[in-house]
Amino acid sequence: MKTVWSGASITRKGLTTVAALAAIVGGSAFLSACQKNVEGTLAAYADDQPAGVLYNRGLGYMNAGKFGDAIDEFEEVDRQHPYSEEARKALVMSAFANYRRGNYDSAIATASRYLMLYPGSPDAAYAQYILGQCYFAQVSDVTRDQEMTQKALNAMQTIVDRYPDSEYAADASKKVIMTRDQLAGKEMQVGRYYLEQRQYIAAVNRFDVVVTQYQDTRHVEEALERLVEANLSMGLVREAQTAAAVLGHNFPNSRWYKDAYNLLQKKGLLPENFGGSVGEAFNGKSAT
Repeated sequence: MKTVWSGASITRKGLTTVAALAAIVGGSAFLSACQKNVEGTLAAYADDQPAGVLYNRGLGYMNAGKFGDAIDEFEEVDRQHPYSEEARKALVMSAFANYRRGNYDSAIATASRYLMLYPGSPDAAYAQYILGQCYFAQVSDVTRDQEMTQKALNAMQTIVDRYPDSEYAADASKKVIMTRDQLAGKEMQVGRYYLEQRQYIAAVNRFDVVVTQYQDTRHVEEALERLVEANLSMGLVREAQTAAAVLGHNFPNSRWYKDAYNLLQKKGLLPENFGGSVGEAFNGKSAT
């Protein structure tokens, strides 16, 4: 006689069938999990691919513009063949790929690691150039912090000094000029602010930096004129005369010299070099 469970429509026979099905399904899931585990273990212990294959695959991705995939391949070269020649080349190419993707922190870290491991290698100049390019790409306008500008200058100057015959030296030289001009511009921006606020000592300190450290930038003429203006405001006549003398000797046709000369004339003064850091900024030359 069939026994029916109270409140259910499943018979004993049906319950047994369900249990059997559950066992089968559970067993299948277990076998599937085991199979995946085995496959994962086999993959983990699979033979490494040749370094050249990985490296060339990375180059292929690079040429196709797939920089993320290229980075993955180059990192595999380093992981599987850490002491190979391909690993060395993959490291610098990984730095470049990160740079192209805009991953500047990763590119800087990778290029720095390359320079630490292979400072005398043929690609050291390239790694240094990537480093400089990463900093240069992050240079902000003069109203903001110039930390990246200073780092870009240092990196590019290293190329000029250490790798003068490399193919990157010419561009590095241009960027040295650009970053120096940027840093001088920052000093001028702050100096003008202090001048407007009549904080003359602070202003003079900023303009002094431009004159003594950044004589080769386009800001030096204005800096000398501003020194005349600020020093006259403080009653420092000789300092004002010196700044005007240096300005007149080096930039006689500058509109900034005309302004400086007029400021002195209103006080019954003429440009004259009395020495000091500003007077000696251009090898002591002046218009006495």
